[in-house]
Amino acid sequence: MVATYESTLANGLRVVIAPDRTTPVVAVNVWYQVGSRSEPPGRTGFAHLFEHMMFQGSEHVARNGHFHHIETVGGSANATTWFDRTSYYETVPSHHLDLALWLEADRMGWLLPAMTSEKLENQRQVVMNERRERYDNQPYGDWDERVQSLLFPASHPYHHTVIGSMEDIESATLEDVHDFFETHYRPGNAILTIAGDCEPEGALDRVRRYFGDIRAGPPSPPVPGEERIPLATGETHRSDVQAAVPLPRVYMACRAPAFTTEAFYAGEAVSCCLGSGRSSRLYERLVRTGVAKSASCHLLPLTSGSAILLAAATGLEDTDAAELEEALAAEMEGARDLGEDELHRAVVGADTRNLKALQSAQWRAEMLSSYAAHFGSASRLNDDLRRLRKVTLDAARLWCEEYLHAENRVVVRYRPELGK
Repeated sequence: MVATYESTLANGLRVVIAPDRTTPVVAVNVWYQVGSRSEPPGRTGFAHLFEHMMFQGSEHVARNGHFHHIETVGGSANATTWFDRTSYYETVPSHHLDLALWLEADRMGWLLPAMTSEKLENQRQVVMNERRERYDNQPYGDWDERVQSLLFPASHPYHHTVIGSMEDIESATLEDVHDFFETHYRPGNAILTIAGDCEPEGALDRVRRYFGDIRAGPPSPPVPGEERIPLATGETHRSDVQAAVPLPRVYMACRAPAFTTEAFYAGEAVSCCLGSGRSSRLYERLVRTGVAKSASCHLLPLTSGSAILLAAATGLEDTDAAELEEALAAEMEGARDLGEDELHRAVVGADTRNLKALQSAQWRAEMLSSYAAHFGSASRLNDDLRRLRKVTLDAARLWCEEYLHAENRVVVRYRPELGK
């Protein structure tokens, strides 16, 4: 059980404190409810671009000073952007909690005075190079762009990738960035979690001291686009890609109930049965038999109308991509005959991984912020561990029948270029 203390400041900032005195470290996580789903047409990639801008200094912190200050005291810091959120985090010796809070407060409340066109141009080039390296010039690098565009209509918030388009990144102006910050980076759109060696009331007093004077800002705008879609694509949508890849690979995805629904837990159990570890079905039936070199399956915990169940299999040099797809599809559709032992083994494995991950103060803070954002209560994290254990075999099989079929599927098949 993770003990939590939750409060809300007058400016709307939600605060979660999870004390753990076993080691003298403390993790701070600031979770902004802004991700790629928050970007309107023509502004794709802004959330990720802003992740970079948030490390370029604020009114009282020099450029790249956030990393400098944290590393000087022996801590670590970073940030990530995803579909539904942007998360900033640091882990420091517990007697340096004030430093972490001050740094996060300064960029939440006083970033704009330090923002310049020169910093924007610099980070825009960094992000564009990142796109070239990770997407455009990386084998299989554009798989998610292809999968998302097939899986979701153009009007849906998940149709485009987190990295965004090169054109939108290149066209971002300083005024655009100011507007994006004023809209999304404010106390009422954030959760601040402190996990580790701290005393709850004292930690909350410190949060009030550093964050209490930050202006509340306007209410959050609705997520742009149409979130409500059927949990089926209606048919199999397929894309064939011949590219500079070393081996054939197939990505297979389907729409699934969102993370915030009860049906999500059966899907999580199914994805573990299919693709988590060497005892999973995909490993046993595709990798051990020599059909594929590797295979995996994951359920992405998304919240805007649909989650994504994603499976992938990489073939051998002489593997035909169409045959690899057929073999992968057979395992997806055949999952409706899961056995009790398989389900139990998968749930125990997931349970073990979750509990092990929560031993990290940084990950514990991240997960508590997530549950506070998506469910309104960080303590819901404790209930979720039990919910997964309660998934029945009938529920798992029914989930497979409802979502793992050809009328709810997108497939991206990569083939090596001829002669490669």
